[in-house]
Amino acid sequence: GISEGDLRLVGLGRVPDEEVVARLTRIRGVGRWTAEIFLIFALGRLDVLPAGDLGLRRGVRMLYDMAGMPTEEEVRRVAHIWRPYRTVATWYIWRSQGGLGMVE
Repeated sequence: GISEGDLRLVGLGRVPDEEVVARLTRIRGVGRWTAEIFLIFALGRLDVLPAGDLGLRRGVRMLYDMAGMPTEEEVRRVAHIWRPYRTVATWYIWRSQGGLGMVE
């Protein structure tokens, strides 16, 4: 964990997204969603897609008029066209859901 010195936060901003996720998820209790939210809010990455986020999935369902809740894979598939600004699209979708994705 962090307290044992296993994770160095210094320089993490220069590390590719998937490497940040890999490093953070080694910490007990930190999953992929938490790591993706860290990428978005702590590191300011603009092309992160937290496909497992319930608010995002609900928003994609509404936006694309889907009958049921989309799977993470379906979210990834429709979000491909949002590159390289998937974070920005996610903020707008969160906002449409009344979520806290965007800070005013």
